[in-house]
Amino acid sequence: MTELADSYEISTEQARLDIDAIHAWLARSYWSPGIPRATVERAARNSLCFGVYERAGGRQVGFARVVTDYATFAYLCDVYVLEEHQGHGLGKAMMRAVMAHPALAGARRVMLATRDAQGLYRQFGFGDTTGNTHLMEIVRPDIYRA
Repeated sequence: MTELADSYEISTEQARLDIDAIHAWLARSYWSPGIPRATVERAARNSLCFGVYERAGGRQVGFARVVTDYATFAYLCDVYVLEEHQGHGLGKAMMRAVMAHPALAGARRVMLATRDAQGLYRQFGFGDTTGNTHLMEIVRPDIYRA
């Protein structure tokens, strides 16, 4: 657990995750609109998760998930801080915790996708893959829509 200024803390304890809160946010995000709660729960259970919590009361106000083999590869996703808690440095603090975690220490490749937070991630060493002919993907942006 990492304690932060402004009465917040970061934890990787699975038992502390508020799956309902995470689902509520992700279901309205641009990258996973309508995602089923069961999918969020299964993804969290099978990933390295970072929760940001208010110390007083323990309410979860932020989240990041890392899909990893704990050896060579990690994919950072589902990163958010509730709007009313933004501006306190929580996104940067969460990224510091993610990047300092031992599971990522030996990772040869750490990836993410973002539409609007490149500035944040560049501060932690991420760069564009433009022109990279080695990376391929299948993207299904409407998979959760009925």
